Amino acid sequence: MLKVLKYSALFITFFLVVGCSTASIVTTKKGLPPVYVDVNDSYIQKRDVTISVFRLRNYTDTPRAGMRASNIVEGILLTKGYKIKSHITEKAPSLKKARKIAKADGSKYFLYGGVSEWRYKTGIDGEPAVSLQLTLYKTKKGKVVWSATGSDSDWGNASIGTTAQDLIDEMIFEGKASKKEKVKETNSTKSEN
Repeated sequence: MLKVLKYSALFITFFLVVGCSTASIVTTKKGLPPVYVDVNDSYIQKRDVTISVFRLRNYTDTPRAGMRASNIVEGILLTKGYKIKSHITEKAPSLKKARKIAKADGSKYFLYGGVSEWRYKTGIDGEPAVSLQLTLYKTKKGKVVWSATGSDSDWGNASIGTTAQDLIDEMIFEGKASKKEKVKETNSTKSEN
């Protein structure tokens, strides 16, 4: 009987852990250009990386989903040290026009993309579900620097905003930060406390 309880507890724990991890992300190998560059072993230099952020195109039935997702993208990039030229309150321009605007901004890069899901699923729990596509272009030549597509859902007590924030952060930065950036982040968090 004890053996059955032990295996049952293990089985339930396994499915709870697996059930919590529902994000699906596909990304290019190369990440965003780094803000902090290792000059030598003792000095990390902050670079000036400016990105024009445009409202993500809304392919959902949810009004203003593109603006909401863009706002979260913008906030996450700002916390990581990127300089932002915001265009999220304007209607999403064509790719060609976005590049022109980014050139006028003096931005080295611009971010463009779309939202294909932004809703609460129907049913008893009403879990939030989010699907996004983000692409970073080099302004000068219009070449793709980085691209990612991701989808995530969460438990019924989570909000769309927190689900989207977790997904976007994971899409942009998961596994892309260098060891020194992670250590620097940890040290700055400790010094703030």
